[in-house]
Amino acid sequence: MKAVEEHTLPGRNPAYADTTKRSRVRYVVLSMLLAATILNYVDRSALGIVAPGLSKGLALNRMEMGELFAGFGLAYSIALVPGGILTDVLGSRLAYGLSLLGWSFATLTQGFATGYHMLLGSRLAIGAMEAPAFPSNARAVTLWFPARERGFATSVYVMGQYIGTPLFTGLLLWISAAYGWRTVFYVTGGFGILFSFLWYRVYRDPHQHAGVNAAELQYINEGGTVARKPREKFDWRMALKLLSYRQILAICIGKFCNNTLLVFFTTWFMTYLIEARHMSMIKVGIFQALPFIGATVGILLAGFLSDFFIRRGVSISTARKAPLIIGTLLGASIVLVNFVESNEGVIAILTIAFFAQGVGSMSWAAVSEIAPRQYVGLTSSITSLAANIAAVTTPLMIGYITHHTGHFYWALNLMGAICLLGALSYSVLLGKLSRIEL
Repeated sequence: MKAVEEHTLPGRNPAYADTTKRSRVRYVVLSMLLAATILNYVDRSALGIVAPGLSKGLALNRMEMGELFAGFGLAYSIALVPGGILTDVLGSRLAYGLSLLGWSFATLTQGFATGYHMLLGSRLAIGAMEAPAFPSNARAVTLWFPARERGFATSVYVMGQYIGTPLFTGLLLWISAAYGWRTVFYVTGGFGILFSFLWYRVYRDPHQHAGVNAAELQYINEGGTVARKPREKFDWRMALKLLSYRQILAICIGKFCNNTLLVFFTTWFMTYLIEARHMSMIKVGIFQALPFIGATVGILLAGFLSDFFIRRGVSISTARKAPLIIGTLLGASIVLVNFVESNEGVIAILTIAFFAQGVGSMSWAAVSEIAPRQYVGLTSSITSLAANIAAVTTPLMIGYITHHTGHFYWALNLMGAICLLGALSYSVLLGKLSRIEL
């Protein structure tokens, strides 16, 4: 009962925890994490949605657009480790609130851009300010959910990567057509600013939240949630030490490879449909949603099955690893679009490939299982840094190849090969998942 006593709010008697109906505040927190992640990806992918019109309006070529897409990834990658440290030091409430406010304001400034350099500055700012988001997500889930629910909780907030685009792309395309591409940035940035204040007003860690009763705290802590510990002085050498562990290195490689597909869909996908496949805006508005729906189903299915098998006695290691291997391997199917002529066939293949990428995104749950208890934010930042190197390499690679060849053939083939490398890392290098004790 010691863990319960340490986390019980004043005036609450843990002796009654077993007979009191549990509160369900953790699901309110999860819904906020989902909403924040949706905003995160809508804001970072808004440039990709308006790219065909924006590039013509500002006279930008494919190499320049690739650099703009990559600018976000570069700043995001550089800021991830500091973002994780900030999350560990400030906690999810303040770190996420500042992050939301910062990236939303930077998103809004894209609407004032008059050329390449102004856009690049905004993209760098968005990337840097979004860095604490996923470490804050991982920290909140680790604190709020027991191990047997952590896979589902992870899949729900990661789902935000995918559902924002099918939900809002049609609306954003209409706004762009009716009011101009600049208005898209004003709207998306403005909503994010409002949500940042809501987050800071509502979110608290479990031991600080007035709505949590002793029964829910006991349930969370008995499930293996990371207990509160005094913060330790940060040592930069710890980041290098964590990378020396085989599990973390394997997840870093796998996440980079799996994330390559996600970056394609959030940057060059619309351009591919319009310019390479010559689809009309009406068809794009309909077809673009299907791969994202597929990815949403993939991450939810992976999270549900992973937790289901754990409850049925399958080891956490096996239940968390299987989606990573299967999803990343199946993601290589994206190369098949090079051999299909019909638009319907292309969208079907892209939907399967993105579904697979969603399944492979369960790596966030694996990170929660292996991260040292006092370095959840830092571990999440390191693995996220590896994943988001793809946010630099993928746009540049596609921009360079398409600029010099005039088509996407070799870019898609290279993405398929990268997925195979990721599956190899998860299946051979990763080994058994277990909590790293420092």
